[in-house]
Amino acid sequence: MNQGVKDLIEVSRFYGLKKEYVIAGGGNTSYKDEKHLWIKASGVNLSDIDENGFCVLDREKLNDIPNQQFSADPTQREEEVKNALLNSRIDPGSGLRPSVETSLHNLFNFSFVVHTHSTLVNGLMCSNLAAEKTLEIFGEEVLYIPYTDPGYILFVAIDEEIKKYKTKFNKEPQIVLLQNHGIFVAANSIDEINGIYAGVKSQLKRAFEVFPEELDLPVSEKMAEIVPAIRMLLSEEKLKVASAINSSWINKFISNKTAFKKGLEKPFNPDQMVYCMSEYLFIENNDTDTIIEEAKTKIADFKTRKGAAPKLIFIQNEGVIVSEDSAVSVGYLKDMVNDFCQIATLAENFGGSHPLTTEQASFIENWEVENYRKKISLGGKAQGRVENKVAIVTGAAQGFGAGIADLMFSEGANVIIADMNEEKGREFAAELNSKETKNRAHFISVNVSDAESVKNLVQQTVIHFGGLDAMISNAGILRAGSLDEMDQATFELMTKVNYTGYFLCAKYAQTIMKIQSKIDANYYMDIIQINSKSGLKGSNKNFAYAGGKFGGIGLTQSFALELMPFNIKVNSICPGNFFDGPLWSDPENGLFVQYLNAGKVPDAKTIDDVKAFYEAQVPAGRGCTAEDVAKAIFYVIDQEYETGQAVPVTGGQNMLK
Repeated sequence: MNQGVKDLIEVSRFYGLKKEYVIAGGGNTSYKDEKHLWIKASGVNLSDIDENGFCVLDREKLNDIPNQQFSADPTQREEEVKNALLNSRIDPGSGLRPSVETSLHNLFNFSFVVHTHSTLVNGLMCSNLAAEKTLEIFGEEVLYIPYTDPGYILFVAIDEEIKKYKTKFNKEPQIVLLQNHGIFVAANSIDEINGIYAGVKSQLKRAFEVFPEELDLPVSEKMAEIVPAIRMLLSEEKLKVASAINSSWINKFISNKTAFKKGLEKPFNPDQMVYCMSEYLFIENNDTDTIIEEAKTKIADFKTRKGAAPKLIFIQNEGVIVSEDSAVSVGYLKDMVNDFCQIATLAENFGGSHPLTTEQASFIENWEVENYRKKISLGGKAQGRVENKVAIVTGAAQGFGAGIADLMFSEGANVIIADMNEEKGREFAAELNSKETKNRAHFISVNVSDAESVKNLVQQTVIHFGGLDAMISNAGILRAGSLDEMDQATFELMTKVNYTGYFLCAKYAQTIMKIQSKIDANYYMDIIQINSKSGLKGSNKNFAYAGGKFGGIGLTQSFALELMPFNIKVNSICPGNFFDGPLWSDPENGLFVQYLNAGKVPDAKTIDDVKAFYEAQVPAGRGCTAEDVAKAIFYVIDQEYETGQAVPVTGGQNMLK
């Protein structure tokens, strides 16, 4: 890899990691020498791009493209240009598609070009006084291009303006600002690129008397009741992911319908169009049931008119609900909403906002190139048997819980890692999110024995992913001891975590699930307790744990009777011993140590003696694994006719009578 490409990767990631410059697959970067041009492939994200994310093109072939004759029909013309760019690749077998702006990058007589959709720049470029204020702020040596449909026509327009610029100033432009689009910066080193961007940012900020800062605003409990209903309304054909957000940028435009129509009725730039569509719903605030009914009517009307479900639904004085086919794309939508609300706010300093016209928006909405970019940038492999289901797994930072969460995630679920161990929980969620999938994991701190903590867990889950499809109550503690050894405080602590904790998880999960059932009476959901073989048979010198687990099965059977009318299935999974997990194997406080010290295993002298004793009791000859438990979880989720069961996963150690 030559130094130029190394520098290109560095500068690409630098801007790609900053939402103020690039969101999702937006923006592009390039490096060129005399013979070749390296440019970000369409749909590849700059944030983590490597050498394999760039198309390498023959500059001689690129230089010939303007000499070719293309169709006058816009659709046919863009297809012909796309093929011309594909034919310029050095390695056609790479499967990479050059950015539609490749020829434009080739115009600049500099080694590096970095094109971004800077929010700050677009606050100016999407304003009514974009041309006048560009001249006032930057002077004549920054090239301003009035709005032109993206693609080959934009290339022709910029080519013409660059020629005029060179004639007038006897040099190449290094900064090009495009109305309703963004900024191009060209230079011969990435240090110079960074210096130019810093200068643009500084000059723009000086144009404001007071620069408005973004403030995240809390989403109300009311929204936590609205979001799961709207998610189900949008999930007629495929289960969706949704999320609710609010911020100082958004809040400015949702006080009433007039403010919304003035600021957000029409889109500002291609990125907004690609990811958010060109039309958004606004629902005036009232009681929760009225909001949901109005949403039902407006969503149905939107689908009839547009042939697709809306992606953004603004709720007066509450915030915005964003919905898409995956958690990854929902994340991009949230960034996009804050971005275009900020653009609308900034544009007020330059004569008010200047959105795209209906014709301009229609061109982008139907443009194959942008649809391709979106498809590729959202990426991810095909999903599994619980695709887009939202699952909470308590006690998921380690042990059985982590194994269950990992396997649920691998099958396409969006997983909440709920645990008291914040460090391990966040680390584990980040590990899951590092995989190239469309689903996401998210950590939420919880104490399952505290009602307010569990209530917050469920509300934050709904706000983050849009609903709740599976509550997996796994968190538990175990303190072994005889009647002589066990004190009341330890007994009550174990009961609060193992028994009351399950009750609280079920209590708050079912409130959300009932909302979803009200919208779709045919949709099945699950409350699953990870119980134990100790819930099926008494356990010597382990009565506090066994008693809580016996009680858990009683709760399961009772909850099942109450909740099945809402298609909420309630089941317990009763695993055997997870010998390899920290519960058993922790060298200081694991059960092997506890049981050895308590003398629970006759004649045992070492931890290995204790382990061998318990392994010998299992017909399968080994301990239970997270995969064994997950298979049982998938079974109870898959079936629709079984509830109130205690499913043993014990390797034959416990058999139902």
